[in-house]
Amino acid sequence: MEKSNRFIGKKIADYRYLHTSALSELDEESRNAVRKAEARITPGAHYNVIKLRESAPEISFLNYPSFFEEAFPILEQSWKVNLDTGQCRYRVYSESNNPPILHRKELLLPSSHPDSQRFLELTKEAESIGLFDDTTRIGFLQDWNRLLKLKGYEVSEHALVPLANETTENLSAIESGSEIHRHLTALTRTQLSAPMQSLARYGYLDQTRSVFDYGCGKGNDVQLLKDSNINVAGWDPYYSPSAEKKTADIVNLGFVINVIEVPEERHLVLTSAYELASEILVVSAMLENANARGGLPFMDGVRTSRNTFQKYFSQGELATYIESVLRTEPVPIAPGIFYAFKTDAAKTDFLARKSVKRSHPRLLRAKRPLNSQKPERRTPPSLRKYENNKDIFEKLWSTWLDFGRKPKPSEIENLNDIRRFLGSYPAALRILETVKNEEGALALARAEQARKDDLIVQFAELRFFRSAPPRPMPDKLKEDVRHFFGTLANAQTIGEDHLVQVLDKSAILSACIEAAEQGLGWLHDDHSLQLHTELIPRLPPVLRIYITCASSLFGDPSSADLVKIHIRSGKLSLMSYDDFFGKAIPKMLVRTKINLRNQRIDVYQYGDEFAPPNLYLKSRYMHEDQENYAEQLRFDEALEQLGVGDFSGFGPPDRDFQNALRDKRWAIEGHSLTRSTEIPNLDHPCGQYFKYRDLIECGETQKSLKIENHPLQPESYTALLDLANILIDPIVDYFGMIKLTYGFCSSELSKNIRRRIAPKLDQHASHELNRLGNPICMRGGAAVDFIVEDEDMFEVSQWIAENLEFDRMYFYGQDRPIHVSFSETPAKQVTVMKRSSANERLIPRSYSLNDFINLDNSPI
Repeated sequence: MEKSNRFIGKKIADYRYLHTSALSELDEESRNAVRKAEARITPGAHYNVIKLRESAPEISFLNYPSFFEEAFPILEQSWKVNLDTGQCRYRVYSESNNPPILHRKELLLPSSHPDSQRFLELTKEAESIGLFDDTTRIGFLQDWNRLLKLKGYEVSEHALVPLANETTENLSAIESGSEIHRHLTALTRTQLSAPMQSLARYGYLDQTRSVFDYGCGKGNDVQLLKDSNINVAGWDPYYSPSAEKKTADIVNLGFVINVIEVPEERHLVLTSAYELASEILVVSAMLENANARGGLPFMDGVRTSRNTFQKYFSQGELATYIESVLRTEPVPIAPGIFYAFKTDAAKTDFLARKSVKRSHPRLLRAKRPLNSQKPERRTPPSLRKYENNKDIFEKLWSTWLDFGRKPKPSEIENLNDIRRFLGSYPAALRILETVKNEEGALALARAEQARKDDLIVQFAELRFFRSAPPRPMPDKLKEDVRHFFGTLANAQTIGEDHLVQVLDKSAILSACIEAAEQGLGWLHDDHSLQLHTELIPRLPPVLRIYITCASSLFGDPSSADLVKIHIRSGKLSLMSYDDFFGKAIPKMLVRTKINLRNQRIDVYQYGDEFAPPNLYLKSRYMHEDQENYAEQLRFDEALEQLGVGDFSGFGPPDRDFQNALRDKRWAIEGHSLTRSTEIPNLDHPCGQYFKYRDLIECGETQKSLKIENHPLQPESYTALLDLANILIDPIVDYFGMIKLTYGFCSSELSKNIRRRIAPKLDQHASHELNRLGNPICMRGGAAVDFIVEDEDMFEVSQWIAENLEFDRMYFYGQDRPIHVSFSETPAKQVTVMKRSSANERLIPRSYSLNDFINLDNSPI
């Protein structure tokens, strides 16, 4: 985008947003680029905001249907076009729980627009309340609503209205866990173990089931579950030998059988634990890995240096062993973790939990006509009843959405309360339909489709695993089948049809495109879709079935972080990272590739021999309603803008990336990019054409006196680097090599410069401090004086004024060096230093930017 667009639209980092009504204010080249990009989007697509990226040939078209009606409108659709490749990425947000929202709308409009002042007043109100103090967390609906509530306000029309005091709910959840000396293998844990975490993922640790930890070790899992009010007990032969071995709904045999050296005893422990479980036995054991080679061969495992025993299984060996002992086929959950079910009903319940989507579509807010006068009227009785019994109604509404159909009276927990306070169950449903209106009808339609998809996946999985529906069929499942499919035979046929589609490449591609349009993963052309495993339950049914089939031997894919669906090759990759959510750029630790056609599994581990690759632009694989998405997106956009590597593919190796960050004087702290605090080598590059030493040792006085002139503050080196990149490099690119005449100036050097200088103003001292610890120059930044030999320095000055983001520029004459400075908040101030005819004293005269650019001749 040309420099003439500098003051058009809303500028955020590398992007500029403007309403279509301001399109005419763009320069012709930018308007042509918009028209070229528009030709690549859906014909007839409606959009009202244009987003231009300044450092890349990328233009986005955004649709905010309620731009003028809503104070902070919600984004509904977007089309992102790459002008170089012609590729268009479409995204729809209508079913997102956390869509992007728009602030400061007045900045997108032409200044003459009649609504600009109204929007500006809203922005001023928001600023006065402090809503825009931290802009990193206001771009998405959920964070914005939390912030509004925290500040005690709600939005009404285009105004912010104080809220009355409200009661907040306290929510609690489990956070996601020569004699052999077996007890030495017990670990001290501060979170739930992996088997227990798997139970938490599937919702089993909800206080409705009892848990027994067989071989509980030091009892950390037991204590953590007790703290969450779960009915739990444990027994261990060393740490808790007197505890009772109790029956429970769920029994955990966590990393026990792998430390028992006697095969017969191992067999006995497994069967004993299974006998105690009424629903599920969770079995976990150590798998073969690179560290398993240590120790001496002993029995069918190894004796370690601590005189403990370890039996290392392969995933397939562990499955075979469990099945041979228990006479039931275990279900793989994660590497080294299996569930053995006691009943068909327990297994069916698990498959339902595995396939269920865990969130409901959001309800869009009802839109009010602009400046409409609300007539005074009596509140309808149905609305009064809803307001007076809101908790009961909302619980019923939530159940309705969960079921995806009208629950039968026998399926409602609080039916007595409904009949007592609401009159009758059918009446309560009718009131809900009235209150929720059209938006509620849309939510129910989405919930119905989501529940139907879950059931399709469930019946496809039953067919894949050659399992029959449970007999007798649970009442809820029976009612689901009747409502969604009519008959069990229809349900099984539909499930089988979807299972067959797993082999249809075109069906997989279409489903991947659909998922990407919903923000579920990053679609790489027509080759693959990659996304976080938390998002799997929200994928189209055929993709969920594809993942189930491909990972049937591996176990639960959610034990990994990312899943990659290979569209054409019939493969699936699962990647695990070191602290996926905690790090802005996590490193891959394990990559597992599964061939769906031959069920071959290849595992690649990264560490000493193979450097773990970085995962760049992590937000691509996340959804906006996941934790820390907003700050990750902001980090990724800032990273791309830095120009420290090509991230279009896998990105640069970590060593190259770290070197590039260092050279640009950036560092990563959490999910933020911060300037480096290191002192660089003076001979390291400072921009494309100079080194730090060149900008520090370029003055005549410094050269003649050999004065130590090194900056002491890291910020000074950073400012010199930015000065070189933002100002010096473009000047050299355009005019050729320049001659530096005066650069950084320390306190010691300034004492020895006889001609008149102004250290407190000229920015040559950069960020250095005086003897009292205060900045020498309050402006900060950095400055340099230079001349371009054989060039008219007036023309050079005008070019800088028109094209570069400088802070101050001093012009001394057509054949004299000019002074130019950089600052993070460039003032773009031009001053002409003209000598008086009387005493040869330099007289400053300031020019506006446009006046200086439009001068026909040199003012000196």
